[in-house]
Amino acid sequence: MKAAILYKSGDVPQYGDIEAPKVNKENEKLVKVKAVAIKNLDKARVNGKHYASYTVFPTTVGVDGVGILEDGSRVYANGITGMLAEQAIIGSEFTPVPPNLDDVMAAALPNAVLGSAMPLLIRAKLQAGQNVLFNGATGVTGQIAVQIAKHYGANEVIVTGRNANQLKKLLEFGATQVIDLKASDEEIQQEILKIQKEKGIDIIIDYLWGKPISLLLSTLSGKGIDYKGKSIKVVTAGDMAGKEISLSSAILRSTDIQILGSGFGSLSKEELIVFNKMILPEIYSLAAAKKVSMDTVVYPLNQIEEIWTKPIEAGKRLVITIDNEI
Repeated sequence: MKAAILYKSGDVPQYGDIEAPKVNKENEKLVKVKAVAIKNLDKARVNGKHYASYTVFPTTVGVDGVGILEDGSRVYANGITGMLAEQAIIGSEFTPVPPNLDDVMAAALPNAVLGSAMPLLIRAKLQAGQNVLFNGATGVTGQIAVQIAKHYGANEVIVTGRNANQLKKLLEFGATQVIDLKASDEEIQQEILKIQKEKGIDIIIDYLWGKPISLLLSTLSGKGIDYKGKSIKVVTAGDMAGKEISLSSAILRSTDIQILGSGFGSLSKEELIVFNKMILPEIYSLAAAKKVSMDTVVYPLNQIEEIWTKPIEAGKRLVITIDNEI
């Protein structure tokens, strides 16, 4: 079968032929793969910089994707074998894809939904009417985060980032206010304080960590604001601006700020089942109804070597399509 094949850790996957996988266990299923999104996780595993990096070569790559089961149904699933191939093996856990949702969007959405819905709905427990700030929201996850927040009843949706064009686009997706992180610290603090005094921030979903979240935390700690017993939940879901911060005890003593994390280690097995069985299917239905969308760039499998190292425009998800010959 045709596949994206990795011959050595750190190399670029190559388009070629490799033996098709075979179902060996009762709970395994064979899928004909149709589309696979390329994410940071995929590249980290190929580069040997992830704890689940590949160790046996040659091997097919690709973490998850959309494919067709032997009974003809389309599903999204994580692969037991690499998904960037004409065929792959998946386990018994998968999510059906609605018939009116195309393969590309079905493959592109799950990672962004996981990175936005889980911190917002499961960790922060968003309630209708609350105000949410997404810190570092100019990527594809930010696009989905804004739309999910509005769908589940958020009142104000504030977004921060450094890409002016993407910040403007987030207003089209439903954001109510944007903050440019390229502004001076003083200007950012003034905007945050104004929002907090006039509207109040209930939840911060942070994709940056580092200096940007440190600035937010220090700004929200006291500053003469009457919090009236309200708490602020801060959920870290990424560390694109730095892996560590210096956190003063006074910040947590002067304000009811709760800091949580969202990732596979902080999510229970039951919560991940909720994602696969309830949250993702609902977002799929919204996408099928054109109520949720994401920007994508699409290439065929036979161009995998060319596209693997090519920069992708900010705010777009790369999706590889597979035309099955098997």
